[in-house]
Amino acid sequence: MDVRKVAIVTGAGSGVGQAVSRLLAAEGTAIVAVGRGIAPLEALRDELAGQAEVAVVAADVTEDDAPARAVEAARSRFGRLDYLVNNAGVGKPFPVDETTDEILDFFLGLHLRAPFRFCREALSLMGDGGAIVNLASSFALIGGLRGGAYSAAKSGIIGLSKHMAAQYGPRGIRTNVVAPGVLETPMTAYAWNNPRFRRMNFDMTPLNRTGTAEDAAHAIRFLLSDEARFINGQVLAVDGGWTSTKFLSEEAVTAEPVGLR
Repeated sequence: MDVRKVAIVTGAGSGVGQAVSRLLAAEGTAIVAVGRGIAPLEALRDELAGQAEVAVVAADVTEDDAPARAVEAARSRFGRLDYLVNNAGVGKPFPVDETTDEILDFFLGLHLRAPFRFCREALSLMGDGGAIVNLASSFALIGGLRGGAYSAAKSGIIGLSKHMAAQYGPRGIRTNVVAPGVLETPMTAYAWNNPRFRRMNFDMTPLNRTGTAEDAAHAIRFLLSDEARFINGQVLAVDGGWTSTKFLSEEAVTAEPVGLR
């Protein structure tokens, strides 16, 4: 099979990582699929057989050797690396006063340290025409309840990405950020039917539907592609207008007021 491009995608076993792997594979891009569980990665490999080759790397992205293993898989299997998608993550953050040192280290390790290290390792193989997309969050763009260490880490991703856009743009490597709002994925399943969660998100989103993993995946694919070849150091929110408007649904506007607090 002729390999045109090669992408490392973390968190490839589900949600946004799985969705963007499918989009890239449909274009013939080979995938180095990184995730904690081997079964979902092997299922993805089997699903995409005939469209693109998939190399499976079963690893927790916070493990010290995970970035090197992923980049070595790209090097040894395909001989090149064109794209990096730092997508792996979890939700359910805590406010600062409820955040222990262990929780702090967990969120910073997963959402900032690991992507930093994957970027660093990818630079050893990626050349002119390469592109990196780091996943941040709407909680990195505005203040959000219960953001805590999650918001801090995701804000750090934006700072890291803008630095890399400046530092490695001269090498022809672009770095951008996709900042999803609340999407209907396994990461948000724990809260999807919570009334407070629904009011905060759905009643404040102008578009009349929920966001999906595919919505974020299409944004990522665009930023990686040659269609975005002069886009560097940018943050693209995929949130239906949640962070850029003060929208309230008619139901929220006419609800019984609870007073200021």
